[in-house]
This record gives sequence, C-alpha cells and structure tokens, in this order.
Amino acid sequence: MQRLRHLATSGKTIIASIHQPSSDVFELFNTLYLLSNGRTVYFGAVGRAREFFASNGFPCPPMCNPSDHYLRMINSDFQKDMDIDIEGVQTPPLTTEQIIDILADAYENSEVMSGVFNRVNKLSKKHGTGQEIHSDHANFFTQVSVLTVRSFKNMYRDLGYYWLRLAIYISLCLCVGTIYYKVGYSYGSIQARAAMLMFVAAFLTFMAIGGFPSFVEDMKVFDRERLNGHYGVASFVVANTLSSIPYLLLISAIPGAIAYFLADLHHGANHFLYFVLTLFSCMILVESLMMMVASIVPDFLMGIITGAGIQGVFMLNGGFFRLPNDLPKPVWKYPVSYMAFHTYANQGFYKNDFEGLYFESNIHGSPPISGDSVLRNDYQVTMSYSKWVDLAILVGMAVLYRLIFFWLIKLKERLRPIIRSELSKRAALKIMFLDPRAA
Repeated sequence: MQRLRHLATSGKTIIASIHQPSSDVFELFNTLYLLSNGRTVYFGAVGRAREFFASNGFPCPPMCNPSDHYLRMINSDFQKDMDIDIEGVQTPPLTTEQIIDILADAYENSEVMSGVFNRVNKLSKKHGTGQEIHSDHANFFTQVSVLTVRSFKNMYRDLGYYWLRLAIYISLCLCVGTIYYKVGYSYGSIQARAAMLMFVAAFLTFMAIGGFPSFVEDMKVFDRERLNGHYGVASFVVANTLSSIPYLLLISAIPGAIAYFLADLHHGANHFLYFVLTLFSCMILVESLMMMVASIVPDFLMGIITGAGIQGVFMLNGGFFRLPNDLPKPVWKYPVSYMAFHTYANQGFYKNDFEGLYFESNIHGSPPISGDSVLRNDYQVTMSYSKWVDLAILVGMAVLYRLIFFWLIKLKERLRPIIRSELSKRAALKIMFLDPRAA
C-alpha cells in the first residue's frame, strides 16, 4: 500500500477496493467511496467521513478504527439493531437497512456531494466527458495484444506449463539419442530409424497432455472474464495461440536437436529444419486437441483420460504399429487413419530421413537398399506427394482444431442458458410433484 501511495503522490490516480483495512492503511487514502445495497453512502475526502457520520447520529467511538465503524454501520452482514443519538435525542433502534437509507439520503443533500459534483464539472469542462475520452470496449487488436502479453507471462511464471515439460523432453531426447546413437546405415538401422521417428512423433507429443491442468485453469479465468464482457472468444483463442508459439518452438527445437544429432539422422540443414517444424506442428496440434477437450471436460482427471484415449487411437492407426494397407478398411483405415495426425507426421518424418539414403542389404553381395524402396515396400508410405505436403496437412489440422475450439466455446455459450432453463423447469416440476400445494 505504501508503494501505491507513492505512485499516487507522483501524479497517478489509484483506485483500490479494500475490505476492513487497518487504521494505518486507511489513513493512506485521500478519498473514500462507500457503497451499500447499490446506493452511495459517502463519496468524498477521508477526513470528512468521520464528521459526516457523526452529524447524522453515527459517531465513531473513541479508540475505534474508522473503517471498522463505517463497515459495521452499512454492512448488512453485521445486521444489528442500534440506538442512535441525533442532537441529544434518543431514537428507537434502527436496522442496518434503515441506517443505510438515512446515510444515503443525508449524503445526497450534503455539502460533500455538492463539492464532488463541482469537481466533476470542472474536470469535464477541462478534459471532456468520459464518453469522449474512451470507448466502452477495447478493439479486437488491443484485446489480443493485452491477452497475449498476460498469457505469455503466466506461461513463463508457471513452471508446470512449459518449463517442466521442457526438462522432461530434454531428458527423453537424451535417452532416445543415446539409445539410437549414430544409428548408421546397416540393414538393422532401417527399423531403428523408423522406431525412433515414430517415438518422436507419437510419444514425445503425447506428453503435451501434461499441460491440461493449466488449460483448465485458463478456461476458468476465461469463463469468468467472458461473463463480465471483458473480451471476445476470438481474442482469447488468437491470444492463447500466439503466446504459446515461442514456448512450443523452444520445446521442439532444443530436445529435437539433441535427439536428431545424437542419432545422426539425415545430414543437411533443410532436413533438420523440417524435423523441427514437423515436431512443432505436432506439438501445437496436440495442444489444440487438449484445449478442445478442456472446453468440454473441465475435470482434470477425466480430461487427461479423454485426451490420452483420443491420441492412443490415433497412434494405433498412424502407420507404424499396423501398416496402412493392413488396417481394416471400415472405420480404422477410413476414416480414422486419415483423421490421425500421426499418419502425416510419420510419413513426413520417414520421407525426410529415408529419401536419398542407401542401406546395407541383409543378403550378402546384394546391392544397397534405397530409402525410397524402404518407404514404398516396407512402410507403405504414400509417395505421390512430397514431405512438405504432409507438413502442410499438419499445419492445416492445427488451424482446424483451433477453429473447432472456437466453435465449441461459442456453442457452449449458446447452450448454457438453455440447459440452465431446462434444469430450472425440472426442479420446479419436481417441487410441484412432491408438494402439490406449491402449484
């Protein structure tokens, strides 16, 4: 409070809502605004409040904190009949509501209120009215800017949001990199490379569900602020996306570099860049999926189970555990395998690493096996389009998931009053059924 007082003396206006301050803190304020039952009981200088209450029959007792006295007079939580003494005349006991009416009426006809109105008129003539100074709501870009900065800071301060995940990812990639250290170009390295890339595309991105509790907390804050009309759904979705991008790039590039170079995958900056971009796209896609789940399932445990279940189904149909042509065509190949982002992540990773490489044959004296033939014959990868198309599909899916997240929030807002209305009707019917006299 001393710091706020210092800011006030430097020319800034500080508005603080405070409940039962100590006498020392109370003396730091210049102006006091008392509200009760929607009425202004007092608005003016702190020093004149004691005189105002005393002149209306409610003097502050000696050795009593003025703020405690004012609160006791106008707070209905302290409902208590009181005797008052106006100009030596004892009055019957009054309720809190009666005391509030007396003080509010007295304030409307007091010199204190006249002084406040004169001050407001002078300021209005000097600076213009409030309507001229600012609009009612910030525009979309201002909302996005403020929300992005706030969300970025919250993510930075919350260790569990990204920093703990970064540490776990680094540990996992150190394990992966050392297990597949300089995997080489032998015949056995074909299966080893595919397994490592599948692990990165599936299990590394699977860890994004660890941020679900933070997503749920974000949704709680959003619901509260949205009900108060502070900003729109689009502003929240865009800001959340922009604020998470730097952290997702960080947890994609650093752990990805450790795994990539320890395993000594396909040489070349463009191959490494593609690897990081694909991993980043999978990360933001999984986060978008978990945000969709958070908008529907607000419970921590149920949300994590739901998100893990969806990813598990996608993982099984991604083309590693069961080759694409071997998947049962109803349901699993069409449409689930095409809905699973693992399909495009695995294909993109495989094309990025295998194309242009040659491996030793398992038959002595046979020519080397080309990476292209491995992709076509061993892993049944679709070769009719390039790896960049797979990456573009992942990016498109991430955008689509964010749009679905936006639509889910809008749908939730539309359905909430309908559901509440139906529940209220059912409760009323239940009461009428149990007690016919209520009808």
